[in-house]
Formats: sequence, C-alpha cells, structure tokens
Amino acid sequence: MAPIALEAEDHNRDAAFHKALHGKSAETTGFRSMMNKDHDAHKVASEEYFKHWDNKSAGTETAEIREARKAEYATLTRHYYNLATDIYEYGWGGSFHFCRFAYGEGFHQAIARHEHYLAHMMGLRDGMKVLDVGCGVGGPAREIAKFAGVNIVGLNNNDYQIERAGMYAAKEGLSQQLSFTKGDFMQMSFPSNSFDAVYAIEATVHAPSLEGVYSQIYRVLKPGGVFGVYEWLMTDRYNNENPHHREIRLGIEQGDGISNMVRVSEGLEAIKAAGFELEMHEDLADRADARPWYYPLDGDLRMAGSIGDVLTIARMTRLGRFLAHNVVGGLERIGLAPRGTKKTADSLAHAADCLVAGGKDKLFTPMYLMVARKPEA
Repeated sequence: MAPIALEAEDHNRDAAFHKALHGKSAETTGFRSMMNKDHDAHKVASEEYFKHWDNKSAGTETAEIREARKAEYATLTRHYYNLATDIYEYGWGGSFHFCRFAYGEGFHQAIARHEHYLAHMMGLRDGMKVLDVGCGVGGPAREIAKFAGVNIVGLNNNDYQIERAGMYAAKEGLSQQLSFTKGDFMQMSFPSNSFDAVYAIEATVHAPSLEGVYSQIYRVLKPGGVFGVYEWLMTDRYNNENPHHREIRLGIEQGDGISNMVRVSEGLEAIKAAGFELEMHEDLADRADARPWYYPLDGDLRMAGSIGDVLTIARMTRLGRFLAHNVVGGLERIGLAPRGTKKTADSLAHAADCLVAGGKDKLFTPMYLMVARKPEA
C-alpha cells in the first residue's frame, strides 16, 4: 500500500475556528443551534467543504480528484461536521448511524439495540477501558457505557461535537465513565497498548485509507484486545465502470463527508493487512429483517413502529426534507440562517436518496460488521 500523506494537526487553529463559528450554539439544539452560527465563519466552512464537490460529477471524476480529497481528509471531515451536526441531531438524534429494525420495534429502540449488539459481539464487560473511534456527539458511547459498564474515551477531530458530547455525558451523569478527546484517528496520540477494546460505528469510512486507520487501532489496542466495527462499504456488486453505480457512490460520499469509500473485499483486506485476526464478519444489511435499514430515509410511514416514530421519520422523508429545507432557505435569504445552510441540507438530502438507491440495489452497506483481535504476541 502506498503511504498516505497525513494532514498536520493544529488544535489551536481548530479551537479558534470552533469558537468563531459555533460560539455558544453547543448549548442549544435543533434549529436554534443552526441559527446561532457566525455567518462569515459558516461561509468559510461551506466553501472549504464544497470546493471538493462543486462542478465535479461521476462522469468527470478522475483519480487525481479523489487523491486531492484524500489528501485533505481531516479538513474535509471536520468542516463536514461543522456544517452537518445540527442537521443530523434535528433529524436523527444523538447516534449518527443506521441500524436493523425488528417487527414493531421503535426507531430509538432499534438504534440502541444495534449499539448493544456490537458491544455483545465484542464481549465488552464492566471495567474495560474502551476507545470509541469517531465518537460523534457521544450517543453510542453513552448507550454502551450504560449497557456494558465500560469506561470509554471518545476520539473526534471536530471540536463542536466534542463539546456537545461532554455536555450530554454530564447531563446523564456519565462523566466518570466517559471522556472525549480531540485527535486525528490516522495519527492517534495514545500510547501503544492502551485499550482493552476499540470500536467504531460508521466512522472509519472517513479515513483516506482503511488499512491506515485500522493500523492505528491495532497499535493502541493491548495484545489480545478486540476491535469491532460497523463499516460503510460498497458491496462487491459495485462496478466502478457503471455510471449509475458511480453516481450512487459519489452522492453518498459528497453528502456524508467521505473522501474514499471502498468495497467489502478491500475492507476485509485492510483489516487483515493491519495485523488483526478476523474472528467474524457479516453484512448485517443482508439479513431478512422486517423493515430495511434505509426505511426511515425511504419514507414509508406505514413501517413506523409507533405514533412517535411517525413524527421522527416524517422529518426524514422527501416531503419532510423538502419542507424543512425550504424553511431554512427562506431564513437564509432574509439573513437569519447562515449562507450555505440550505446547500448543506440539500447535499444531505441527495445523499439520502443515493443511500436508499444503494441499499435497494445492494450496492452499499452501512453495517458491514467485522470483529477482530490483536494477537497475544
């Protein structure tokens, strides 16, 4: 594997930009958080993110364009979550991931079960020191800490999400079990052999190289330690020579801050190349569940598990997205919402359509489960 050029970290720069952009908006939620951004800083974040995608299409994409995105993976991901975090929380809640759905199961119940299942498959238990790679605003960390009794360190390269994660942990009385730290998962600052277990839930897809991030995880795990991941991957049905397939992949990447998504076979090669002994792997999206993982985005409200779910899912349907985005667009036009808010929302909406298309055609999975172990010696 050719070495990946890593971005130099500058935590002081990032903290200053976080303060300028977000101010005290981390203390609020939903539309209030979206509205309380500094407009000039938001414009910078939007321009820095969308420069990787504007005037580029599946038909004109080149290897050089993809390499340019990979070279700026950390900045791309950081600005993506500067722009998208509030929208995610408004539409999805505090756990930014998909899940399986059993018959009659509520949305948030299913989200929690998906987290519990990963903890169960990894064998997490009381007192373990665990690393959450790409922890978001800490929803999975809070749930797994309560479920398994473990102590979790959340790693994140976005200051805004770290601030929100700490706030939520304190609110739930979990500050003794949870801590959150700033860092790039391609160049972790933790000493080698630091953690009993490491997990990642739909986060390492942001890496420019899966082998690179898996190698870092391998290094910080203690000998005999376990790594569990729900990985976003194109399935091996994906054909990069097929224009429709490329459009789906590029739409997912643009709308979800991804520099370089690869196929299942490449993911399996990467985890083995990092040194892990792969104990099990399965595409959970391939299971015959009562409702598909993408149903909230597809918008079939008949599949909702409860009246409360109808209200939750309604925000994610095409109609719900259309109404919300046009409200945001109107606020942006009169100067109440920062410029670039609607463009971000529209990009997320296009990604949602591509995720559904990728799921229906079985070209994409957001839940390829791999459980692997670092050898004892």
